[in-house]
Amino acid sequence: MLAQMLLVLVDAVISALVWLFLLRFHFQWLRMPFRNPLGQFVLALTNWAVVPARRVVPGLAGLDLATLLLAWLTQLLGLWAQFAIVGGEPSLAALLALAAVDLVRYSVYILIVAVFLHVAITWINPDAPVEPLLAMLTRPFLRPLRRYVPPVANVDLSPMVLIVLLYLLLIPLNYLRIAAAGL
Repeated sequence: MLAQMLLVLVDAVISALVWLFLLRFHFQWLRMPFRNPLGQFVLALTNWAVVPARRVVPGLAGLDLATLLLAWLTQLLGLWAQFAIVGGEPSLAALLALAAVDLVRYSVYILIVAVFLHVAITWINPDAPVEPLLAMLTRPFLRPLRRYVPPVANVDLSPMVLIVLLYLLLIPLNYLRIAAAGL
């Protein structure tokens, strides 16, 4: 019972940090402004690690590699701690691969949540302050679909198509995760 409680605690703390690092990475990758409540929240909770890491790990082609590396190392540490709690001894290669697959999975989940929130907010309150932020986050992924998926009775179906495609992408990622974990 204590091991389960410890697993939940480790997973909650590590997952929260990884999500924050990934959000910061995606905000910078998509050139989203941090001058909004969500951006300020992410900056406030990640600056303690990102600022020193940037002194060591430079960016590359507009990508914040320090933040991505921090997300990957945090996930790696969390996986190692979870395996240590349950008494498993995975290989280092398996942990490295598992952490990388998890980052891709989390990124897909971030996009799914952003699409759901954007659709809901545009239906409920299109003038909400967070709407432009969600639009900037989802636009690069919806734009190519909008060329091929026409609106039906003035209803944009491209978010639904994108969500289906993302869930289809999660299937092989989950199989890769299982294979990397050696289950």
